[in-house]
Amino acid sequence: MEWKTKVTELLGIKLPIIQGGLAYLAYAELAAAVSEAGGLGQITAMSLESPDALRTEIRKVKAMTDKPFGVNFAIGQHGRPYAHMVEATLEEGVQVMSVTGGNPAPFFAQLENTSVKKLVLVAAKRQAQKAESLGADAVMVVGQEGGGHLGRDDIGTMVLVPQVVDAVSIPVIASGGIGDGRGWMAAHALGAEGIEMGTRFIATQECVHASQAYKEALLASSETDTTVIKRSLGAPARALTGRWTETILGMEAENADYEALKNFISGEANRRFIHDGDVDTGFGWAGQVAGLIEDVPTVSVLFERMVMEAEIIRNKWNFNG
Repeated sequence: MEWKTKVTELLGIKLPIIQGGLAYLAYAELAAAVSEAGGLGQITAMSLESPDALRTEIRKVKAMTDKPFGVNFAIGQHGRPYAHMVEATLEEGVQVMSVTGGNPAPFFAQLENTSVKKLVLVAAKRQAQKAESLGADAVMVVGQEGGGHLGRDDIGTMVLVPQVVDAVSIPVIASGGIGDGRGWMAAHALGAEGIEMGTRFIATQECVHASQAYKEALLASSETDTTVIKRSLGAPARALTGRWTETILGMEAENADYEALKNFISGEANRRFIHDGDVDTGFGWAGQVAGLIEDVPTVSVLFERMVMEAEIIRNKWNFNG
């Protein structure tokens, strides 16, 4: 079966499946594997220390696949400059860029008069409408089930996606709680033109920067083994429940401010778990879809399985209708 949607046409990909930005994890090996398997892989720009490091990752992806891929910019990291990273990405000829966190207007301004496709991750209908007004080519809509940073309103994917579909004219990509072909087809039923997955891609063989402890924690977790931290800072984010996140929640309950919390919620604390496997002095982002993860396949095997599941559902729909 072909999987032609507005998203596959927009991005020049075979399957309407996008890999999330995945801070400190989304590098060349994973991005290339996702793109080669038919989706859109992405490199995480702001987890890299310099434009040269970003150029290296981009060139590594190009050496591994000739399929389209993107670069994700998490621009809400406490005002860290990103214009020089965007410039490097443009100079390397990347044709898809996505943005998460922060105001995308300056980001879009830098892409003016280019052919780059612009994707924006949003967590509310009003954010999607704003992104469209600024010139986004598509929006990725994350429900509260997702891992990492979420919206403040605790709206689930099943409600949020159709709300946004009704509110904008650009393609909508569903995210949050999706990890198999059933979730993919559910997203289409809600009106989405594709899906974005983050947590599911961590538990793949090509996510080589994720520690074995992180992957094993995902395999062992149920849908109830995640918790939302940073709510008190106005930046809620879902992570695997553990000693470190319990400490953070305890500090938040006592009204700790950002200065008190910053070392506990830092990128360094994140990397101690996801890179080094230190489960007692760090944390890892994860969505509720962890409850559906039971193995660590290659990306290609994951996609083959998802396509098979989706085709079974699509055949039932065609038969009945």
